[in-house]
Amino acid sequence: MITSEEIKRRLWDGATELRGSMDASRYKDYMLGLMFYKFLSDKTLEAFKVTSGLGNLTESELVEEYTEAKAEYGEQLDKMIQNVLGYYVSPEYLYQTWLKDINSGEFEVQKVTDSLNNFERTIAVSGDTNDFRGLFSSSTLDLTDTALGSNLNERSKSVKALILLFADLNMVALQKGDVLGDAYEYLIGQFAMESGKKAGEFYTPRQVSEVMAQIAAKTPGIKTIYDPTVGSGSLLLTVRKHLDEDTQKSLSYYGQEKNTATYNLTRMNLLLHGVRPEKMTIKNGDTLSQDWPEDPEHANEGVLFDAVVMNPPYSMKNWNRAGLKVSDPRFEVAGVLPPDSKGDFAFLLHGLFHLGQSGTMAIVLPHGVLFRGSSEGEIRERLLKKNYMDTIIGLPSSLFSNTGIPVVVIILKKNRKIDDPVLIIDASNSYIKVGKQNVLQEKDIAKIVDTYVERREENGYSHLATQEEIQNNQYNMNIPRYIEAVDGEIPHDVDAHLLGGIPRKNINGLKVLQSTVPDIMGQSLKEIRSGYAELVKPVDEISSDILSDSRIIEQIKKLESKTKSYVDKHWGILKNGKVDIDSIPLMEEEMLVEIKGILSEFQYIDVYDGYQIVAEIWKNALTHDTEIIALSDFYTAGRTREPNMITKGTGDKKREEQDGWVGSIVPNNLIAKQLYSAELAEIESKNIRIQEIETELSDLVEAAKAEDSDEASALNGVLNEAGEAFENKLFKAELKKAIKGTVEYNLLSKVEKLLADKLALSKAVKEDEKALKEAVQERILTLTNEEIDNLMYEKWFGNTVDAMVALVERSLKTELNTLQMLHNRYADTLSAMDDESRDLESEFEALMNELVVKL
Repeated sequence: MITSEEIKRRLWDGATELRGSMDASRYKDYMLGLMFYKFLSDKTLEAFKVTSGLGNLTESELVEEYTEAKAEYGEQLDKMIQNVLGYYVSPEYLYQTWLKDINSGEFEVQKVTDSLNNFERTIAVSGDTNDFRGLFSSSTLDLTDTALGSNLNERSKSVKALILLFADLNMVALQKGDVLGDAYEYLIGQFAMESGKKAGEFYTPRQVSEVMAQIAAKTPGIKTIYDPTVGSGSLLLTVRKHLDEDTQKSLSYYGQEKNTATYNLTRMNLLLHGVRPEKMTIKNGDTLSQDWPEDPEHANEGVLFDAVVMNPPYSMKNWNRAGLKVSDPRFEVAGVLPPDSKGDFAFLLHGLFHLGQSGTMAIVLPHGVLFRGSSEGEIRERLLKKNYMDTIIGLPSSLFSNTGIPVVVIILKKNRKIDDPVLIIDASNSYIKVGKQNVLQEKDIAKIVDTYVERREENGYSHLATQEEIQNNQYNMNIPRYIEAVDGEIPHDVDAHLLGGIPRKNINGLKVLQSTVPDIMGQSLKEIRSGYAELVKPVDEISSDILSDSRIIEQIKKLESKTKSYVDKHWGILKNGKVDIDSIPLMEEEMLVEIKGILSEFQYIDVYDGYQIVAEIWKNALTHDTEIIALSDFYTAGRTREPNMITKGTGDKKREEQDGWVGSIVPNNLIAKQLYSAELAEIESKNIRIQEIETELSDLVEAAKAEDSDEASALNGVLNEAGEAFENKLFKAELKKAIKGTVEYNLLSKVEKLLADKLALSKAVKEDEKALKEAVQERILTLTNEEIDNLMYEKWFGNTVDAMVALVERSLKTELNTLQMLHNRYADTLSAMDDESRDLESEFEALMNELVVKL
């Protein structure tokens, strides 16, 4: 059973190994193009099998049947498959035929070129089949390119290696549950990270796509979606993912892409994700130079869409090469053309022009569009006066692999009331660092989208800017003008430093403590003067009083009970229900939405921290495991194992070898922990003794290096050249020379025994670990249902209840730490420090006088 994660990893590892020095942005065209041709071949064979009513056949048998049928029925068979798919791949041009030629040693690169060229002639003339035309043009897949190899033999070797990479993948089976589409998107993303600046031509980072797509998907009655700078099509597909099944089926996709290779990539990507050709209208063209799509029945009127999403090139220079005028219908609303040096607003106005009256547009742009002046300032003012700008979302810097600049997502709508405020969200500090990139976590995305939906304000995070505020700021929408960053640093109080005590205003600022346990806070402090108090007991004692208080315990028990019920409910669904691969994303969404609802009942818990806990469970375990369970069932998957493949060697000698077996869903280390605890304890005991021996030996080595000691004279001669360890070979000779009963003999004997004990223990540990590893590997096959239950519950939800309960204490402990900091800050007053300084000076003077008298 191969999962989407394993497919992704295998294909990317293969790509990395095979592409050599070829630029990633170029290599992707070959790899993804051939992967797509395998999909077309597999679909052709599947259509032949179904229409011919054939039963279970091996792939080679099916190819043979297809070849014989083609010889007998000719064009009649072609048309039959063409009617089903809109195309067909002839037997002699199948991907499987290439593989047969490779195995027989008769492979020629020209055969691949002929197959790709022939494909266009097999496409049905009628219907919306233009989506297949030009997919394998020479500009995209030039198999004579010297980048594949300097001569025909080297190019043949490169192409063969690529073909073999997809040999055993059944693309039709993988299309179920979007496994194939996800793998394709993953490869596009990986190539983007490797491509540097060129990545911006075809890829929008997943977390940015998610923010835009989830907002666009909220559009009521969405039937059409348009991306004028479509790239690889990832934005369109991300929106699709957040729509219900019926809406997905009826959705029509539109997009335009200037780069021909990327345009082909878009169409392949949509087709691999199961989007039917008649539901996609993708054009290879320059979005800004010539408006598209135009309404065929009304001149100079663009087609309007329910949703428009786009990630255009940032601040594109010389965008107006076509000499467009402000009279262009797209720019009339602005009353002025964007500057030729920056095309940001040109793309925005194009998208807005094609937005339906009740639609939603989401565009990602550099921050400069919020505050730059001149014609851009005029355009921004006109859009704000018409109240088309609905929401502005500031995102962190370094989200994109090709630029480190911070970006902003702007949401536009045409049906806003003239006095509706503009929602501004500052999510620029909501990220984690992953390598050189900043990454939005699932909780960050959820918070942005929830804030958008609820139109809520939060100090330091979001604000509803009125038309009056915007006018007062002269239509400058720079986010810091509307949202002041929350400074976590509490300002110092001069009086408190001089006279001591914690300022009452700081104590009152501890909102969680003051709201939940005001009486304990009152009892823990005493007034020393107006506006200042001091602690009557240490913070550790206050903390103990608070965390053991009945109100806190009651809240913890309530959350514990609700989390337990939540876990038990979904554990039952996952374990007992038949997991369907197509319903897995819905299961994840339901779990995430439900935990938000549960946590929102608790006043001082960060709902999104709890959301992230569940998101991590899916990321680390459930996404992988549910896919495997869907392919069989819970207990079968629990008793299934697969080869543990490891990579050995480097460069040309790099190879994969099997190192035992691992459970498909049950981790080997968990089996060892739960079912072989005695064996683990024995191994641990021996390892502890080895560490003790190593400590003793280290002490003796140090003693041997010391001067004028018995150990030094006895052991110095048996240290290695570096003087860092004992040399085994030197012991026999030294022991023979040493006289029994002497200090030297006893020390040498001690070291010899320690080394022998360490060697024996290390050997025993190695044997024990090998035996345990083999026992665990065999135990996978015979696990009982009860054992699988216990192991999988521990893997999925083992610490979930504790992690959720800890959220109650987190906010309390944060404020208790603040209280401790305030106490420490003002514990020593300046007058006390002056007194201490004078005392030290007096002591110093007395000491000096004493020294003078002695002299």
